[in-house]
Amino acid sequence: MKSFFLEQFSLTEQTAIITGGASGLGQYYSLALAQAGAQVYVVSRTTKGWTQLSEKIEQAGGKVRFLQQDLTAKNAAKNIVDGCLDEFGKIDILVNNAGLQLRNDLADFKDEDWRAVIEINLNALYYLSHEVAQVMQKRSSGKIINIGSMQSYRAGKRIFPYTASKHAVLGLTKAYADALAPDNIQVNGIAPGYVDTPMTKALQEDPNRNQEIIEHIPAGKWAQPEQLMGTVVFLASHAADYLNGVMIPVDGGYLLR
Repeated sequence: MKSFFLEQFSLTEQTAIITGGASGLGQYYSLALAQAGAQVYVVSRTTKGWTQLSEKIEQAGGKVRFLQQDLTAKNAAKNIVDGCLDEFGKIDILVNNAGLQLRNDLADFKDEDWRAVIEINLNALYYLSHEVAQVMQKRSSGKIINIGSMQSYRAGKRIFPYTASKHAVLGLTKAYADALAPDNIQVNGIAPGYVDTPMTKALQEDPNRNQEIIEHIPAGKWAQPEQLMGTVVFLASHAADYLNGVMIPVDGGYLLR
């Protein structure tokens, strides 16, 4: 039996696409993969955060390229794949991280808000995974990592389309894992708990809701973004070569209660 080495977690000479990879949790995923040795191709709707992230990755000795792309635009998936192949020549890892969350009372949710969330959280993920999978199948190798949520497993207050989309992401993760496992492509996901990011600022600033959340978490506190970095590296690495269709909760035990 071969000895176990930390090199199994190395992403040296690997190429990763990360959507929404310049802000929120995405910037931490991008930095984590780069620090583990991967070349990263960061896709985002705007250029916000590019300079700061580029500096951090370059300081870590990594290599990054950026693409400004609206994921809901026609041919977005093809543009991303073609751009990454032009820059790096291959795709080893895809992190479907881009997401949108809108809150409102049930009666007040508008059709356009429903469509906006579903387009980003579900449809864009499906189309990009479909395009990337075909590239990976040619090499019989790859990792697709879908960013789900606790709302992949439970209902979320006042976030109806978000909850529906994240349940669907869990289903797609399982379906893609089943379809692509024979091609040596592993499809898994991460379900972050309550993490201290700009997306959750409103919750943290609501004293009653914040206290309710903390009391429900066995760990007794919000997660810091850095605490998600190891999980994405694990799922992208050879250490996860026999892991298929799993959505890992990183939630301080929230789902236990």
